[in-house]
Amino acid sequence: MARREQGQSGFAEFVKTIVYAGLIAVGIHTFLFEPFYIPSGSMVPTLLVGDYLVVNKFAYGYSHYSLPFAPDWFKGRIFGSVPKRGTVIVFRPPGEPNEDFIKRVIGLPGDTVQVTKGQLYINGKLVPRVYAGDYVDTSSGAPVVERDYTETLPGGVKHSILKLTNGPENEGGLDPNNTPVYKVPPGHLFVMGDNRDNSEDSRFLDGPVGYVPIENVVGPAELIFFSIDLRHPFWEIWEWPFEIRWGRMFHIIR
Repeated sequence: MARREQGQSGFAEFVKTIVYAGLIAVGIHTFLFEPFYIPSGSMVPTLLVGDYLVVNKFAYGYSHYSLPFAPDWFKGRIFGSVPKRGTVIVFRPPGEPNEDFIKRVIGLPGDTVQVTKGQLYINGKLVPRVYAGDYVDTSSGAPVVERDYTETLPGGVKHSILKLTNGPENEGGLDPNNTPVYKVPPGHLFVMGDNRDNSEDSRFLDGPVGYVPIENVVGPAELIFFSIDLRHPFWEIWEWPFEIRWGRMFHIIR
């Protein structure tokens, strides 16, 4: 009898441990950190297709987009703060609120932003960039050689951008290399991809992104915890070790 009770007690403790572990995991995922996968090349060279990221969900407080399935239980942000310029953030775009996008914060509320002949201007001042060499971009399949620049945003954040072309003079329609002056509304952000000629971002006000409400920000992308280049079919197990980008493991995102 005593052995049966001990066995039942041991099983109950095991179940309790599993339940507690599950609740802790759900709590971490909901309120602290969440993993994300990079499916496109809009943030190359900073982020590559196949990168797996950790996003800090409490850095700017909480909105309903911080919760699983984004239930519309409240408006605004609790314990909210504004992301710093230059931060790479995950957000829900106004045009596709059920999808996660990732871009870099370029303009803050009240800023003016413009791109002229491929170069970025913030509040009327040219954002300096320095040529860093050529970069072979394979995010879209066939290799494309692009120019890699180190751009320095107001405030001192330095990051890499890719440029394939500075574009022609604007002759009607939206040329992302020659844009109008954007005035960032209160409570919103202006975001851009680091792969400047291959990013649908705030330059396209009629697209899914446009100006991003701060309420829609999930959090900053802080760490690459895993990365894999899926060049071979999944069933070729022997290729797996060679597809892992070991050098990107636990790489801090800047």
